[in-house]
Amino acid sequence: MVVFGRPKGRRGSYKQWEEDNISPQVVFEILSPSNSLEEMERKLLFYQRYGVEEYYLYDPESNHLQGWWRREGLLNSIPEMKGWVSPRLNIRFELTENELDIYDPNGQKFLTFIELSQRLEQERLKAEQASLQLEQERLKAERLAEYIRSLGIDPDTL
Repeated sequence: MVVFGRPKGRRGSYKQWEEDNISPQVVFEILSPSNSLEEMERKLLFYQRYGVEEYYLYDPESNHLQGWWRREGLLNSIPEMKGWVSPRLNIRFELTENELDIYDPNGQKFLTFIELSQRLEQERLKAEQASLQLEQERLKAERLAEYIRSLGIDPDTL
């Protein structure tokens, strides 16, 4: 969920009555097999009642995205989600054959958890390689300095 006007911080759950009665502006829900249709209908009514501006519901099993946005005081179904741009966040939704892609306002795709993990691992490996190379260069310089000393020359004076 996205809530403007409230301080950042970890919360177990969002309790609007403890947050100056500011409702989340945007809510994202990911369906799991345990969610029932009745439960999701209750949530939609709840968000309707408490002032949520945009509500998005994604089912990863069927790769289906539904959305609602508030117009004239009511949450109305968004007829076509492909290419939809969130009025509040200015992010774009694209359903591909296998997954939901979300793009930032500059058109850059947000990375999935897996993509982000892979990128972090690549960066960690690069840093590790650079560290090993630096250590090899340090050892080489140390050996060279020892050799120069064995010739009776102080390498620090060169």
